[in-house]
Amino acid sequence: MLRSAGHRVAVATGWNGERCDLLVALHARYSHPSIRRYRDAHPDAPLVVALTGTDLYRDLARGSRKARESLDFADRIIVLQPEAKRALKKTWRRKARVVYQSSDTKLKHAPPARPFRIAVVGHLRKVKDPFRAVKALRHLEGDYQVVQIGGALDPKMAPVARAWMKKEPRYRWLGSLPHSDTLRWIARCHVLVVSSLMEGGANVICEAARIGTPVLASRTAGNVGMLGTEYPGYYRLGDERDLARLIERARGDSSRLRKNLLKRKRLFAPAEERRSLPRAVC
Repeated sequence: MLRSAGHRVAVATGWNGERCDLLVALHARYSHPSIRRYRDAHPDAPLVVALTGTDLYRDLARGSRKARESLDFADRIIVLQPEAKRALKKTWRRKARVVYQSSDTKLKHAPPARPFRIAVVGHLRKVKDPFRAVKALRHLEGDYQVVQIGGALDPKMAPVARAWMKKEPRYRWLGSLPHSDTLRWIARCHVLVVSSLMEGGANVICEAARIGTPVLASRTAGNVGMLGTEYPGYYRLGDERDLARLIERARGDSSRLRKNLLKRKRLFAPAEERRSLPRAVC
């Protein structure tokens, strides 16, 4: 996107003295060594730091010196949704700009008549609370199906997923899939569940909104920032009974979810990100 705006861009895992007019650092704590080297070498050169969920809701919350110093050094801070600004102190908030991620998918929502299919998309790790949807099946009777997509980043989670498949015939773990296949699954599911315990701004929400697949999400700051404070599809964090209630309600009538999601759809358009990213960076 920055290239399309006329800039020359080099992508690297760290900055080690290469010539540049501007450094955009992804992740305040992990990129801190590069940020520190850049600021020491160029005290007045522009620096942009893009924040992740672990920056906002773990590292800064725990008082990480490296994350805090990165934000002190930054001239501009990028966050992925407006609720993220609440996690920043006033001096950082003044430097922050919201850039929603986007999706250019042209797929349309087309689930089957039966079963009522629920998608869960994201690599399996603790912070994603990945098995909350399959646990919700214990409180639902009938032809429901949970389709889980994502590799086991935490290797301990693979045997847990396989055990769930043996115990619950309505659950399928497909593992890691190509992005195009994942999008097709989202389009073929009735709802998408985003069950994260901590989230900076899930791109899968952008994709579901562009496709038209209703989203059911844990009430975390990152999800609320993406979907809006009035969105009717939140459940209590870690509460599969509450999630089951939402799933049952969505099966009966998803019109409120669709109507509210439609209001957010334009925020996640590629044209909107192409406009907002250069403004935030430059």
